[in-house]
Amino acid sequence: METAVKNTTKRYDKYKPSGVEWLGDIPEHWEVSRLGVLLNPISINNRTDLSLLSITREKGVILRDLEDEGANHNFIPDDLSNYKVLLKGQFGMNKMKAWQGSYGISNYDGIVSPAYFIFDLEQKMTPEYFHLAIRSKLYVSFFGSASDGVRIGQWDLSKERMKQIPFLIPSLKEQTAISEFLDDKTTKIDQAIVIKQQQIELLEERKRIVIHKAVTQGINPDVKLKDIDVEWIGEIPEHWTVSRLGLMLTIYSIKNHPNELLLSITRELGVIVRDLENESSNHNFIPDDLSGYKLLKRGDFGMNKMKAWQGSYGVSNYTGIISPAYYTFSLVDTINPDFFHLAIRSKIYVPFFGQASDGVRIGQWDLSQDRMKHIPFVIPTIEEQNDILIFIETSTTKIATAISLKEQEIEKLKEYKSSLIDGVVTGKVRVC
Repeated sequence: METAVKNTTKRYDKYKPSGVEWLGDIPEHWEVSRLGVLLNPISINNRTDLSLLSITREKGVILRDLEDEGANHNFIPDDLSNYKVLLKGQFGMNKMKAWQGSYGISNYDGIVSPAYFIFDLEQKMTPEYFHLAIRSKLYVSFFGSASDGVRIGQWDLSKERMKQIPFLIPSLKEQTAISEFLDDKTTKIDQAIVIKQQQIELLEERKRIVIHKAVTQGINPDVKLKDIDVEWIGEIPEHWTVSRLGLMLTIYSIKNHPNELLLSITRELGVIVRDLENESSNHNFIPDDLSGYKLLKRGDFGMNKMKAWQGSYGVSNYTGIISPAYYTFSLVDTINPDFFHLAIRSKIYVPFFGQASDGVRIGQWDLSQDRMKHIPFVIPTIEEQNDILIFIETSTTKIATAISLKEQEIEKLKEYKSSLIDGVVTGKVRVC
């Protein structure tokens, strides 16, 4: 990617040593400053009339989505009077996640957590240029060096070391030109990424259709069908039976196995091994004493009852422990666990769990055990279950390969975008 950047752009006529190893040589007329000189800390509160903002690694400062639980990891108190004012054009930072790049110039007037840092910019910088530069991959690494790890996913930023982070300053004219150039180029790259993401969504939908049809109508196109008069299912092979989850699942609760593998149950993948290094996968608090956690055996069905309406359930490939608030079930012998997993997580069955749940708060619906027992389930013969699994694996493998290629193309575009920004904001690439 760096070669591609060099081949399609030009360099400045003269360079000088920046005095900073990570920055190397810079254009001769550019200034090397420090964040402690360029940023003026400011703290104003008691403006509860303003919108609530969030600061993310992916997008910088955004309007906080109170309807999206996944975007609201931090507790929001009833009294927001001590929240800090962050105005349009100011620089906001989550100091515990600055090492990830959780900072940026705000496009909104609003309020943020009182634990965040807010700064005014010196006039020698345009907000647009500063935002693009400081959020580049190169500058993010400086914040990592200026932070100290305190717990998983949380590194505390040292104010003194942050002040020493170097920052390159072109002329105001160049800053504007750089911002316009990168805005144009990155917009085109982002558009290309969106197109490929849409292609992936179409492939994912094709995969869902393959699974849906196979688990409800089988793989024999000539089989006679019958209408079972169940909403969302429709016709099924004439010789298949319809059961209920209450007859197929036996609930159990085994505790006092604190040394077993710690598991999690997600909407995207079902039962997974919990990643203790990835904070974003660990929304729930983990207590020191895990003796109250429930044992989930390999081949058994686990469920997050508060998020069953989203599809947060599945058959486990592991023996481990899960939250004591979750459900654990064993399956009847007449059902292949792998078939049950594919079928119950298909788009045909997830809506049933929504009907069997009651909303209690944003993102949390409590599943009624009694209503869940009456959710219908279509059962092929055990031989057909095995054949369907083979068919689905063969069909979806080809789709998965196509998805993987698209994902690789997206990663290359993201790498190119990152390299382009780094090259331009450090003067390795000239745009005017």
